[in-house]
This record gives sequence, C-alpha cells and structure tokens, in this order.
Amino acid sequence: MDKITYKSIKKIPEVNAYIEQGNRVLGILGYTEHSRGHAVKVAETAGDILEKLGYNEHTVELAQIAGYMHDMGNCVNRVDHAHSSALMAFQLLREWKVPDEDIAAIVSAIGQHDEKTGTAVDAVSAALILADKTDVRRNRVRNPIKETFDIHDRVNYAAVASSLQVNVEKKVILLEIELDEEICSILDYFEIFLQRMLMCKRAAEILGLKFKMKANGNKIC
Repeated sequence: MDKITYKSIKKIPEVNAYIEQGNRVLGILGYTEHSRGHAVKVAETAGDILEKLGYNEHTVELAQIAGYMHDMGNCVNRVDHAHSSALMAFQLLREWKVPDEDIAAIVSAIGQHDEKTGTAVDAVSAALILADKTDVRRNRVRNPIKETFDIHDRVNYAAVASSLQVNVEKKVILLEIELDEEICSILDYFEIFLQRMLMCKRAAEILGLKFKMKANGNKIC
C-alpha cells in the first residue's frame, strides 16, 4: 500500500466498516453517535490544535490518523474500547507497513484516550484527548424521545453550540459551551463530564497550555 495518510485512511473500507459497526452497536445500547462524522471531527480538531501550536506536518498527521481510528474498538465492546481500538489499529498499520515509531505513537494515543484508564502522555495523545472529550453537541443524541433521555442524552442535547479555541500567545485552550439550562444545568454537565474535563486539563498541560472553560459566558475553570 502507498504511504498511509489521514486522507487515505478515510477511504479505507475496512476502517470505515469497523467505525460504523461500532456506531451501530452503541446506538442499540443507547449511547451517543460515534460515527465517521465524530471520527472526522476528532481527527481534524486534533490536527488543528497541533498545527496552531507549531508542530510539524508529520506529527499533525499522526494525530489525525489516531483521531480517525480511535473508536474502532466499539465494534468489539464498549468496555475497554480504547484498548481494542489500539490493538486493531496496530494490526492494520503493521499490515500497511507503517514505520514502527509512527505505529507506536498512534496506538499509544488511541489506547490512552478513555478517561477511565488513560491520560495524555505526549503531544499526539494530548491532542486526541482534547478533540474527543470536547465534542459535545446536540446532534450526537440518537434517542428521539426527550422524555426518556438519560443524563448523558440531556447534557449532549442541551449543548446548543460549542467551540474549542487555541490562544497561542496566552498559552490557553478554551472550551466554550452554550447550554440550554432548561434541559441541563451547568452542575449536571459537571456531574457527567468532570473526569473528562480533568483529563483535558492534563492534556493541555502536556502541550504547555492551560485548559479553560466557559459555559453560557460564565468562567467555569
């Protein structure tokens, strides 16, 4: 196979089949959307973070590839999906004869992205974590019946708008969220996402940044 790039990864049927099967499984289990749309958003946000911070093109590409492949393991099981995803990526990347050091960086980032078992360990993993954990948006909710929303559905559905901004001069990465507080309070948000936000704080530190967050214009951290 020719040189693997983020652009080529997106076109590989095998990778996309695993992502979409994982998304179907999570849909049946009642989880939010984890489709190729999420994969693309995470990949491109991770790459954008590193690009703005001045990382070289190769490191940016590694983060994009890791971002696109990070949730493949959901097709195996939601539990330990970060580890399953990393092992699946390892097998594919080996078959495609990707250099060992690149495989190591990609699978390490994927394997570290779940807040229950992982943490940022380098620039690639930090960018992936920040991109993944800040993808909170209404259209990820798949339950059509609002009356049966669990708290995860409520939090995501309440997120009317969100953005992640890197301020290189101030060395800050800022998550801004607009929440419909009739659906979910800011306290509800933190009840669910506190561990994820702490993970983002650690990831930002790895990149030499401070992680800050605003909800409805109010400074949270």
